[in-house]
Amino acid sequence: MAPENAAVCAERFGIPRTCTDWRDLLDEPIDAVLVLTSGSHAPIAVEAAKRGIHVLVEKPMCFSTVEGRAMVDAAEAAGVVLMVAYNKRYDPAYLRFRDEVAAMNGTRLMRVTTHESPFQPYVDHYRLAPVGRPPAGVLERLKAETEVSITQAIGVADEFQRMAYRSILLDTLVHELNGVRGVLGEPDWLDYADLRQDSLTVMLRFGRLPVAIHWIDLPGIARYKMEFAAYGPDRRLTLTFPSPFLRSEPTLLHVEDGEPGTARSRVSEEITSYESSFKRELVAFHEAVIAGTVPATPGADGLRDIALCQSIVESFRSRAPIEKPSLPR
Repeated sequence: MAPENAAVCAERFGIPRTCTDWRDLLDEPIDAVLVLTSGSHAPIAVEAAKRGIHVLVEKPMCFSTVEGRAMVDAAEAAGVVLMVAYNKRYDPAYLRFRDEVAAMNGTRLMRVTTHESPFQPYVDHYRLAPVGRPPAGVLERLKAETEVSITQAIGVADEFQRMAYRSILLDTLVHELNGVRGVLGEPDWLDYADLRQDSLTVMLRFGRLPVAIHWIDLPGIARYKMEFAAYGPDRRLTLTFPSPFLRSEPTLLHVEDGEPGTARSRVSEEITSYESSFKRELVAFHEAVIAGTVPATPGADGLRDIALCQSIVESFRSRAPIEKPSLPR
């Protein structure tokens, strides 16, 4: 971390001491650590676990299933919590959507569509601290380590595939993949994957239920949207997430139904809660540490997302379906 960044945060939040190296932080008498750094989170998480420190790690938890296994194994051996920060899994509207899908009669299709949009318009109204640069050589070292981890995950791929794996699948699509798995469990088949510079399409199958996932980069319009939709013969559900950078903006659940055999149909819009999903995931982490509860997104869950991302690249290369794509190989 850049020293000036640490100093600004310490002043704003009344923190008595700062560290610019994670090794120094782990030497402090702490019970838990949040890993939000650039580069792979695996070295920090593994070392923290070995010292008996609980870990909440930002997504993606790491860059390869090899790293993910090391993180999960270290946490299990030490008896500490390893949780991945998938905030959407703790959103009250998402939990309502999950329960409504489970109660649907004969779901025929699930669709996930994300409209990526410019970042800056969503944060310009906040008071953000100036961002300093890390000490000399740190960024270069992190970049080199990341390249090694990506090669470990997907082999010696061309630059486009490496970019798609790192910047689209791991940085963005893990939210969608994890959200689908949270509703339906593990996919039986990865039927199709298409990766492009500004879009992505993935087709999964859960039993006989097809799931279509689309991600599109739309840099000209500040209108971010992520939709999860489920379609049954007499009921349709649509969950719409706002930009995660807007505080307390609610996630909306739309329910469409009607009376079969007539022209009568209805659509309702539900605001389930204004409570922040980021706050709820922190509460879940606290409860896991204090009370020993199992969070909705433990390290083993995040590991399956990394495996699924690796499978998507493999399927794109081979143009072949993959069975049990979320199982680490």
